[in-house]
Amino acid sequence: MSEYLQRLLADVKAKNPAEPEFHQAVQEVAESLEIVLEKHPEYKHAKILERMVEPERSITFRVPWMDDQGEIHINRGYRIEFNSAIGPYKGGLRFHPSVTMGILKFLGFEQTFKNSLTTLPMGGGKGGSDFDPKGKSDNEVMRFCQSFMTELFRHIGPNTDVPAGDIGVGGREIGFLFGQYKRLKNEFTGVLTGKGINWGGSLIRPEATGFGGVYFVKEMLRTIKEDIEGKTFAVSGFGNVAWGAITKINQLGGKVVTISGPDGFVYDKDGIYGEKVDYLLEMRASAKDTVKDYSDKFRAEFVAGKRPWSVKVDVAMPCATQNELDADNAKELIKNGVKCVCEVANMPTTLEGYHTFREAKVLFAPGKAANAGGVATSGLEMSQNSMRLPWSAEEVDKRLHEIMVRIHDTCIETSDRFGTPGNYVNGANIAGFLKVADAMMDQGLV
Repeated sequence: MSEYLQRLLADVKAKNPAEPEFHQAVQEVAESLEIVLEKHPEYKHAKILERMVEPERSITFRVPWMDDQGEIHINRGYRIEFNSAIGPYKGGLRFHPSVTMGILKFLGFEQTFKNSLTTLPMGGGKGGSDFDPKGKSDNEVMRFCQSFMTELFRHIGPNTDVPAGDIGVGGREIGFLFGQYKRLKNEFTGVLTGKGINWGGSLIRPEATGFGGVYFVKEMLRTIKEDIEGKTFAVSGFGNVAWGAITKINQLGGKVVTISGPDGFVYDKDGIYGEKVDYLLEMRASAKDTVKDYSDKFRAEFVAGKRPWSVKVDVAMPCATQNELDADNAKELIKNGVKCVCEVANMPTTLEGYHTFREAKVLFAPGKAANAGGVATSGLEMSQNSMRLPWSAEEVDKRLHEIMVRIHDTCIETSDRFGTPGNYVNGANIAGFLKVADAMMDQGLV
């Protein structure tokens, strides 16, 4: 890595201590951009990358709320508005005890590149709270969401910042948040995505991230003249993203043999299909956050405390959380003959894991490209809201498929153009960067 980029990374670490996920996200992008900065020194002179790694606005606020027993609790709320060069800030809200400023900065930074790749006019942002909705009553969640939005509403809007859901923020939470925004602003606008179908939401939004990831895998396999039909898949997680991916894999003739949770993973050699896929929704609704119930119900093998990367499969699709697939997991997958790894969660592979796959010449797609189907469908929801027109599930799915094919082709074309053919990580990082960087150059020193 060049001396310039080494200095930039050192500066990022000094200014943002104890934020390893953010450091990792910046380093991955910096490694890809070295070849761009050599060809285009104007970006370096304008300090575009230095400006990109600094959020335009970071908002932190307290969120007091009362539980059903009358006890008052105080959580911390965040909104990181990272980059608005190509459109209003767009990115999810995450409610989980693990939420910190560093986690949200890594997610917001990634979101900037991901949204750029969709070709839709959306900037990058992320937000949330260390509040845990798990185990809370509907009334407790409602009171928290109302308190959270009472502060957040002054910083967002349909042409400013359009949050969506993420971990811990599903249809229930979006409904409570939207209701409070509407009460405070006295207007009905498309300020949040992931809304209910009856009041401005888009069909197939819950499935969209998983669907988009599978469409991306289909294009990846096409480059080696293969197809999803007949392939075996390892999927991690069991929430909306994994459920959407499993559903689409089954539709296209593949077989999924794993799911996972904090308690371990399930190996179902017969495949996860039919009523088994429906049961994933029941598991999710139970808020238990475990997968052992699946193995008990369907008599599948359960492996406690492990990740699902030891199983022999053709394709691995991490769909859970960041850094769930490390170098040792990568070596095991390679040893078992994996052909393709597609990140459907946000940065689920460590840098060492990615380098291991790269050295072994395994097809590898980064989350900022492969999981863009979720935010792309959120962008489609914004379009429907602006036009006051609902689209059918078939229309949304068709547009989503077209977007994912376009993102794949952009990654391939860009990686070829910059001398690293087949490198999806370089292709995604460079293509995402160039669009945002050019917009920033056009708009001056902002």
